[in-house]
Amino acid sequence: MRLTISEFARVVGLAPSALRFYDDCGVLQPAEVDAANGYRYYDRSQQPRARLLRDLREIDLPLPEVRIALDADPADVAELVRAHLRTLEAKSTATRTAANRLLTQLLSHRTTAVLGGPELASAIRQVAPTAAATDEYAGLDCVLIELSPDEITFVATDRYRLAVRTVRPVEFGGVAGRVLVRADELARVSRWAAAGDVVRVEVDGGLVLVRGDESRELAVVDAEYPAYQQILDGLTPPVCRVVVDRTGLLDVLVGRDVVAFDIDSESLRIGAEAKLDAIGSGSVRIGFTASMLAAALEASVGPDVLLEICEPSRPVVVRSADQGTFTTLVMPVRLDG
Repeated sequence: MRLTISEFARVVGLAPSALRFYDDCGVLQPAEVDAANGYRYYDRSQQPRARLLRDLREIDLPLPEVRIALDADPADVAELVRAHLRTLEAKSTATRTAANRLLTQLLSHRTTAVLGGPELASAIRQVAPTAAATDEYAGLDCVLIELSPDEITFVATDRYRLAVRTVRPVEFGGVAGRVLVRADELARVSRWAAAGDVVRVEVDGGLVLVRGDESRELAVVDAEYPAYQQILDGLTPPVCRVVVDRTGLLDVLVGRDVVAFDIDSESLRIGAEAKLDAIGSGSVRIGFTASMLAAALEASVGPDVLLEICEPSRPVVVRSADQGTFTTLVMPVRLDG
């Protein structure tokens, strides 16, 4: 019996967003895709491959090496893992423990969500810099926070970029809602939030963040916010998808103003000056303002990043390979000639 993407995700311990990402990369494709509605279905025989993929990504193995490991002999995979662990130890990479203290007292007359402190801080750091520091358009200097039992969504835009990050709440009470707060005020509590195992978000006319015995109150802004979901829903299917090394791509942007990429299924090139190995489909020539693309890459996490390109004049989706909950849209620039 075939499993839906949600059912398969629960069985193998991967998020549906991660499964969609691995399908896009050609690493773990569904057994069947409904031609009418695009729904993905998986076969139970794919579970071992999915679990191996999950475990390899949990140790931050880069996607090109994961692609090799999935079809390699167990002994070769073991040596690949040992080599990767030696690299991690050399870099003194530390792991942190999951939050284990939960706050249970919820008040029915207000919306309350409990989030992991580091996860909240990460969302703030990724999204807040995208907000426009201007008074020309009301609300664009703010971060929109949407609260629901399933996820808390953080959104910011400056009209040229759109950043969206979702965080799954540990607990949720009250009703779903949304609140708008100034990005600079939210950014100032990022380090404070990161120091807590959990932070309680309370919306009751205003916004209050509670960490242990301490709290921070943020003013709520009364303004309209762009219908960002319509922007996401209005994107046409990409003609080119490419996964590249995030740090390597950042490096080639240094010192450049406008950059022109020639992308195909195996590489991303800047003329004869630079070439990065890639995994993808389709080909395209596209330009970016280097600083704008760099900002999106710096906000991402993990070794790899996925670019989804509809056409050279439409917003490009920059998706974090290791964190499917974070997405940035970046406007390309016109290339003369």
